[in-house]
Amino acid sequence: MEEWDFVVIGGGAAGFFGAIACAEAYQEAKVLILEATARVLTKVKISGGGRCNVTHHQYEPKQLVTYYPRGQKELVGPFHRFQPKDTVSWFKEHGVELKVEDDGRMFPITNDSQTIVDCLLNTARESGVLLRKNKLVENIVKVTDGYELIVKSEERIFAKNILLATGSMPYGVSLAEKLSHKLISPVPSLFTFQIKDPLLDDLPGISFPQVKIILKIEGVSKDFIQEGPCLITHWGLSGPAILKLSAFAARELYQSKYKASIIVNWQGNLKSDNALQILEKCKKNSPKKKIINENPFQCVKRFWDSLLKVSGIDENQIYADVTKKQLIDLANKVTQTKLDVSGKGVFKDEFVTAGGVTRDEIDFRNMESKIHPGLYFAGETIDIDGITGGFNFQNAWTGGWLAGNDIAKKLKLSIS
Repeated sequence: MEEWDFVVIGGGAAGFFGAIACAEAYQEAKVLILEATARVLTKVKISGGGRCNVTHHQYEPKQLVTYYPRGQKELVGPFHRFQPKDTVSWFKEHGVELKVEDDGRMFPITNDSQTIVDCLLNTARESGVLLRKNKLVENIVKVTDGYELIVKSEERIFAKNILLATGSMPYGVSLAEKLSHKLISPVPSLFTFQIKDPLLDDLPGISFPQVKIILKIEGVSKDFIQEGPCLITHWGLSGPAILKLSAFAARELYQSKYKASIIVNWQGNLKSDNALQILEKCKKNSPKKKIINENPFQCVKRFWDSLLKVSGIDENQIYADVTKKQLIDLANKVTQTKLDVSGKGVFKDEFVTAGGVTRDEIDFRNMESKIHPGLYFAGETIDIDGITGGFNFQNAWTGGWLAGNDIAKKLKLSIS
């Protein structure tokens, strides 16, 4: 039976980072990555539209954790030890410069995710990490001084330490469950909203720089509120504000079978009374102008036309002929449009789940299991997930780095 100091199960961001961290911290370590499929680092490759949103330019740990619907309390300590600033430094030391964009997201200056893939592959190879693909681990058995891994090919491998970093793949968390770890059942996070409404018909592609959205779910006492950019799509709504709502309300939406309602303020925090005042001012100052040609809210004309239509205002009406009731209705449509959510869509190809190994069974000082010494977790295998913007990758880098360095430290102590 082969013997290894450290075996990583999963060839994704967390797995590679953990393997490299251990190998670089202790060059004598025998480190192996086992990937169940024929490809590695697939999420790294497709993320950010093929540019790879490596991390986020938020360097304050207490602020950083607010971008994680699950895991805020547990991540404070880890982020004090390895946070986005450390990620930027690590990649720079390994030949990759990152840049920050206006919204805080950070990408390689090449704008090509292959840069990150190549960096991780080359660094792993140079540090002595061995990679094996198409190696599905079917079971892990606790034995004296380590673990025995049973691979699908009937191969058996002994590992002193294991990092379970299989992302949202079901077989990964099932391995943890076989080792008596409790699981939080995974549900989708980061998705778009399917909405069919006359207001949105024939308007895909129209975007709004800042909206405020209140999500209401029947049977749930609290409302979910988010602000940010929003996009009308062929199937409903998308954009950062929607994706944030989907993440923070992931479990409640799953329980409701993705049936809910939202109230959208297309003008951010503009109050309906103020919107009405703006419209009444237009009526006073431009009574002879057609309302369809006099849009005081600076929204896209096609959207303004649709707002008027659903408010029952004829396109030929001049402001002087618009009734007070019509103005009130229009002001309400601008600031508090009610839309029914009928389902969920997919956000590009970046599938994120809420769920995994329960957090209270993990020591977040080093990502080690509280049940089995030598068993570690990182990334989406744990019941932790972030919103879009590089936060899920940062969780992966941090967890992998902590686990890899702790294992290296243990290995050094074992021979001293």
